This record gives sequence, structure tokens and C-alpha cells, in this order.
Amino acid sequence: MAYLCKVKTSFCKHQFIESKIINDLDVLDKTIYRWKFKDQKIVFTNGCFDIMHKGHVTYLNQAANLGDKLIVGINSDASVKTLNKGPLRPIQDENSRALILAALHYVDLVVRFNTPTPLALIERIIPHVLVKGGDWKEDEIVGSQVVKAKGGTVRCIDFLEGYSTTSIENKIRTQSKNG
Repeated sequence: MAYLCKVKTSFCKHQFIESKIINDLDVLDKTIYRWKFKDQKIVFTNGCFDIMHKGHVTYLNQAANLGDKLIVGINSDASVKTLNKGPLRPIQDENSRALILAALHYVDLVVRFNTPTPLALIERIIPHVLVKGGDWKEDEIVGSQVVKAKGGTVRCIDFLEGYSTTSIENKIRTQSKNG
């Protein structure tokens, strides 16, 4: 009997994680409305998040600390292929990437987008805070003008030195060549 409870609990936790992945924009709209009605500060960031690493975890945690709710937009597989990240990217499919992000306790929603940029998603959400990594200049961040025009803020968070998906990918290639 205890085994069944563990299985049921594990299943329930997995369902909770999957419920944080939004595929229906009507559900997104209702959730955003509810959060804004409760005066909860919404933070939005986006990226590929292809191979999760310490830099991603640190960045997302810092982004979450800027508000009450964190929404992460992830590039769909087709969208990643338009970003010139290399012929083998994405390494993980969009469903896997979304599930991994949703499993982080400080990520409240994960939403895929199929376009090269998340502008339409940002215009739909109108977050209170728009966040990108420190390699972006504030005025170059997609959606920054939209967010600022609605009274929101734009923040750049410094990268954790030495951690990137590209550096991990290069390290794997080098090690496999050296055998």
C-alpha cells in the first residue's frame, strides 16, 4: 500500500510540473489576469535553455527574485534552428526543455514560442519586469519598449562566468575527440 501512495504522490507531482507548461493561450491569459488582479508582480524571461547548467539555474533564480511570478518563454525547436546556434541545436527537444524548466520550484509558467523572438508573447503578457542576460543592452532587448511603455522595468542579469551551453557543447566535442 505504501508503494501505491509513493507512486500516486510521484504522479501527482509530475502532473503539477506539467501543469506549469502552457500550451493554450486562453489559459495563459486567464492566469495572467488572475495574477495581475491579485497585484502579483510578473517577471518574464526567455531563451533556448538547451542544456540546463549552473548558469541557467542562477540566472533564473535571480530573475524570480525580481517579482512574485516568473514566466519563462522558450524557443520551440523550429525557432532555435533560426538562431544560428549550430546545426545540432537544439540538443534537447522543446518538450524536454519545457519539463526541466517547469520542474524548478521558482518557475511558475513555461510558454513555448515558435517565432525567432518572443515579442508577441511579451505583448500578450505585459510583464512588470522583463529580464535578459548581461550580454544584452537594455535598449536591444526584444519587448523592452513595450514593457517600459506600460510602466514596467527591464533588467539585465550578469552571466555566471564560465557557464554556457556552447562551452559545454565544445567541451563534450573536445573530450570525445581526445577519447
